[in-house]
Amino acid sequence: MTNSATAVAHANIALAKYWGKRDETLAIPATSSLSLTLDAFHATTTVTVGAEADAGTLDGRPMSEGELGRVSRFLDLVRERAGSTARATVTSESTVPTGAGLASSASGFAALAGAAAAAYGLDLDPRDLSRLARRGSGSAARSVFGGLVVWHGGTDDATSYAEPVPGGEAGGPLDPAMAVVVLDAGQKSVSSRVAMRRTVETSPFFPGWVESTEQDVRLMLDAVAAGDLAALGALAESNALRMHATMLGARPPVRYWTAHTVAVLDEVQALRAEGLPCWATIDAGPNVKVLCSGADLDVVATALARGTDGDEARRVVTARPGPDLRVAAGAGVAA
Repeated sequence: MTNSATAVAHANIALAKYWGKRDETLAIPATSSLSLTLDAFHATTTVTVGAEADAGTLDGRPMSEGELGRVSRFLDLVRERAGSTARATVTSESTVPTGAGLASSASGFAALAGAAAAAYGLDLDPRDLSRLARRGSGSAARSVFGGLVVWHGGTDDATSYAEPVPGGEAGGPLDPAMAVVVLDAGQKSVSSRVAMRRTVETSPFFPGWVESTEQDVRLMLDAVAAGDLAALGALAESNALRMHATMLGARPPVRYWTAHTVAVLDEVQALRAEGLPCWATIDAGPNVKVLCSGADLDVVATALARGTDGDEARRVVTARPGPDLRVAAGAGVAA
């Protein structure tokens, strides 16, 4: 008997960052976090149960041994819950550059969680899907939901899950949007997992990061409730800079920024000084995401694409709030 399901999940960008785990086995984060799911980047994954052995392709090529091992370990979690030993074939296509700090694992594992749960016959509500996706990649817990999303850090598997935050809709009072400045879409030299572990174990700044981020999440939720994009943006930019400062305190230091990253940060600051409200955030990579209102998105993107660092025109992807995870049995689901 063959069962198949397809899921589409969108990437999310954290405004209050997830960086460091309390429990690596269960992927319990050291802090809560807040993110914005984007409409511009997504993963589409099909899981077909009934193979002789687990197999998979990613963007049309066979998965590497490491990629397939990670997928198989995740499928083992699903099989355990479903009471099944059946192997599966996984086919995944992503519009997100892998390993570039653009949340490819978030959308990828959220889509895998949705498709695998459906293919193996599990009836999971969104919270349970979020908890399952977290086991593949922590930030995938947030990609189960669209718009603004809070991931409650929790202390165990039951209490660590994401849920949507009202007020993050396109065109609403907050109307959040992002201009994603793609400076380097290549794979980074130090993976997020390795960099997180190194920061937790060696940076003397990490305890302060944890304490301040929990406070940032509370303040950000207040800003969202008040429809105050300026307060949210200022907190997001500060939180990102603190995360990278914490990484720089690790031994050896973890530095994802390049001179071009710094140039974009300077430009964002200059745009604000000129009266254009926008705020930068950076994840585990050199690329910069710039938060602004939907009404200002095209102006911000045009200014950042032009640049001032002497390079050719930059690639800037415009994004608005994206949708929830979508799952369909059988043939597929539209992106």
